[in-house]
Amino acid sequence: MRASIAAGWLMTALLFLPALLLSPAAPPSAAPPEPVDPPPAAAEEAPRSDDEVTVRVWNGEAVEALTLASYLPGVVRGEMPASFEPEALAAQAVAERTCVLYQMAHGPKAAHPEADVCTDPACCTAWLSEAEARQRWGGSFEEYDARIRRAVERTDGQVILYDGVPILAAFHSSSDGLTAASGEVWQADLPYLRSVSSPESGDTVPNYYSVVTVAVDVFRETFLAAYPSADLSGDPAGWLGDVRRNDSGRVESAEVGGVTVSGAALRGLFALRSASFTVSASAEGVTFRVTGYGHGVGMSQYGANELARQGKTWQEILQWYYTGVTIGAMG
Repeated sequence: MRASIAAGWLMTALLFLPALLLSPAAPPSAAPPEPVDPPPAAAEEAPRSDDEVTVRVWNGEAVEALTLASYLPGVVRGEMPASFEPEALAAQAVAERTCVLYQMAHGPKAAHPEADVCTDPACCTAWLSEAEARQRWGGSFEEYDARIRRAVERTDGQVILYDGVPILAAFHSSSDGLTAASGEVWQADLPYLRSVSSPESGDTVPNYYSVVTVAVDVFRETFLAAYPSADLSGDPAGWLGDVRRNDSGRVESAEVGGVTVSGAALRGLFALRSASFTVSASAEGVTFRVTGYGHGVGMSQYGANELARQGKTWQEILQWYYTGVTIGAMG
């Protein structure tokens, strides 16, 4: 997931406790008892396949009911380059499936109260239809679509679990050496969303480094609209104060015109690709030098691709980025 993620996506779980039936042993002289199948209440719920789960999808105009098998290829098409390694694509498919199950367990968002998910990446995740993919990929469509569908099919029904329940499987495009813990970006500090190393670099990620220069007048107007108590008079070089970084190296807060603001707020105000940036100001403008893309929490997609190139399986990739999790079938 690359666009912002809402804070309301956080924390309840379903617990399944299998029943155990015990029968007294038969007397030694008795004939062996006939085998008896356990009653339905004693058997664990059978794992489900993607074809058996229906998802209500808001497409911007109407709610459409799709099976996971139909829905997931469109999400993977929209969220990860189809040219990525097969193990990275498989990891993305499992992360997407887990996100859907997590959302279904926690109820609809206010933006689409009658649907489990939507196709707006700013709210849920991107979704690319087959027709749109044909137009975008041209002559490569058959090859790319087969890769996407294979990633979904070979991981059919598999999800990421913590304490036996699906996690909030957040993901982003690329990180600056370390992913961010969820508490560094959102309010909740989830045990499976810790900061971990990530192997992508400027050699493997397009636009890994980006520069945004904002004209002085535009910066002043934009910042004062959000923080009217700031003092942005005088030489712009004096507008900037202390910049504090969190454990993953992203900007936690910065002092601007005597007002302390979060790195995430600056990122949003000036459309920065991530909160991993340096900032300087002069009469020519305020310049941000940015590394990576996205909120930084959970799986880095370009990092996952690098791990796949190194020989990691999709299971190993997921357990690299999500701390203390297991991989298992949907219940």
